[in-house]
Amino acid sequence: MLTIEAVSFAYNATPILRDIDLTVEQGEIICLLGASGSGKSTLLRLIAGLEQDYQGDIRLNGQSIKPIPAHQRGFGLMFQDFALFPHLSVAENVAFGLKMQSIPAGERQKRVVSALELVGLAQFTERDVTQLSGGEKQRVALARSLAPEPRLLMLDEPLGSLDAALRERLMVEVRDIIKWVGLTAIYVTHDQQEAYAVADRIAIMHAGRIVQIDTPQNLYQRPQTIYAARFLGLQNIFAASAFGGRFQTDKSADAILLHPDGLSLSADGQLEGKVMERVFRGDNYRLTVAVGEEKLIFNVPSIQRMPEIGTNVAIYVEPERVIPLANS
Repeated sequence: MLTIEAVSFAYNATPILRDIDLTVEQGEIICLLGASGSGKSTLLRLIAGLEQDYQGDIRLNGQSIKPIPAHQRGFGLMFQDFALFPHLSVAENVAFGLKMQSIPAGERQKRVVSALELVGLAQFTERDVTQLSGGEKQRVALARSLAPEPRLLMLDEPLGSLDAALRERLMVEVRDIIKWVGLTAIYVTHDQQEAYAVADRIAIMHAGRIVQIDTPQNLYQRPQTIYAARFLGLQNIFAASAFGGRFQTDKSADAILLHPDGLSLSADGQLEGKVMERVFRGDNYRLTVAVGEEKLIFNVPSIQRMPEIGTNVAIYVEPERVIPLANS
């Protein structure tokens, strides 16, 4: 549906985006995942038409949208601050974009009701938005984005201002609603757990480039670069020559990841170390084990007997969970 080809963008001669290539399929949710300053929000603004002076091309269904003004692209936008109008009711906020499109009153009312039903706020039509909770405001903003029936929905850190518990619940609801409607969506976030929950595919961005794009499962299981692995919260990244080079699987690799899912306590373990830290986390303990000058961090089910701090243990490393990483 959407093709981004060799897109670069600079601000005051400072490169922000560098040779971005990305395709988005019809009905797909793509997450742009990266730290602040990685270029993810800038890329969203280019797609939306809020920034114009860029190199490369962005095409919708094969047609360049570069000359099309933002208000004529038929895209929906949702931001972190919700941008609701405090002097308007819930229904009036949802209807605002429809009025701007000169949608007839009858059709406008129908779409407002439908959008509010989708987000579970059908009974809130006349409510003052200043009386809503953060989660309710987020739902109103989503309903307002859905009501014009956009060709593409773009969400920029939409849950960033919510507390952790509410964010965890709403990230699942947002995905379910987008899928129910059948929309194509681009979702920007800095939170890997949010990206895992929402995305069909995740594009990790760093320094204006896409460093890896894949399904959430494949990204987590097999990151390709040191940066991607660290950004996804994976530890146990070592020089390829670590542990005497016994786990090196790719001679061209700069580093290796001993994936935490492939580490366990076992009398048959290839490594021996000393328990330096153990942290109870409910269904598991997080263990930190010193192996020579290196430290391994992994989880062990809490139903398993836990070694005391200072105890020597053997660690089994599943060979297929040793991941080669590039230094880029």
